[in-house]
Amino acid sequence: MRNRDHGQQARQAKPAFASFAAISAAVLATAVLAACGGGSGAKASQTAAKVNKEEITVHQINFVLQRQPNVKPEQVDAASRQILERLIDQELAVQKAQDLKVDRDPRVVQQIETAKREIIARAYADRIGETATKPSDQEIKQYYNDKPALFAERRIYNLQEINIEAKPDQFEAIRAKLQGAKTLPEFLESLKSDNFKFVGSQIVRSAEQIPLNNLDAISRLKDGQFIMNGQPNGLTVLFLAGSQRQPATEAQARPSIEMFLLNQRKAELVAKDIKAMRDNAKIEYVGKFADMAASAPAGTPAATPASTPTPAAPALEPAASDSPTGASGPVDNNLAKGLGIK
Repeated sequence: MRNRDHGQQARQAKPAFASFAAISAAVLATAVLAACGGGSGAKASQTAAKVNKEEITVHQINFVLQRQPNVKPEQVDAASRQILERLIDQELAVQKAQDLKVDRDPRVVQQIETAKREIIARAYADRIGETATKPSDQEIKQYYNDKPALFAERRIYNLQEINIEAKPDQFEAIRAKLQGAKTLPEFLESLKSDNFKFVGSQIVRSAEQIPLNNLDAISRLKDGQFIMNGQPNGLTVLFLAGSQRQPATEAQARPSIEMFLLNQRKAELVAKDIKAMRDNAKIEYVGKFADMAASAPAGTPAATPASTPTPAAPALEPAASDSPTGASGPVDNNLAKGLGIK
């Protein structure tokens, strides 16, 4: 199960921004004071080190420093020195690579061009996203009320995940085994006896670490219940071995909700702009890609820029019966030994 920790990322955004602002101010003040000297001193202040004939500048250090999270203003000087040493090592590696003509290797050239395109596309997405409006107080409140499993009824989930190799015509038989088992070990033993291959693991996830499309289904489970989800190569069974309530108030959740809704709006603006450009562009597929494009379903969405959120995992479907399997409490020891999990 892939996790999208949107709540945690949003909560980290505010302190990270504060540190960034403090660092930027400190570095800018240093640069301004140095520039006030005028003449050759102002020019020298932009050079932090010379590596053979090449210079490493304060601007390079500043750029890297701005990307370092959680650096306090009093740590700027020490962090700058560490960054400078890394830049020196990097410059030496670049110079050696140029001597060896590594920078002319076709694979390296392709990687450089790919990175350049990604950076430019990301900058475009950031520029479009700047026009997004912040969510209102009412919108934040509404989102809080609409997502009780994420906030007011938030839980920490102790899940047992079993991935079973099976064909679609075997799904009902496995479901019957699961519903008939009194304990999780009993179910796993029945899988072994019928030569089903499976892999199990224990995972502990808070509500915000579960993809939104899956959270509603999981939040409806009581301790000891399960859900099943069909996969291309079999079934995934999720047992809720146990859970603990840890609700979040609206005040606590507000920064996370505001950041999430704002990022969502930015992604929508970028997607809308990309669609408009595709509608007005002349796009011609060539070779095998022409055949693939012709056979693709109408309205197939285009790929979105790297900075837009990726879709959440497919929604899980609740099992036909919500009756508990009989397992009570964590059973990670059973999953770890003697039950055929390889």
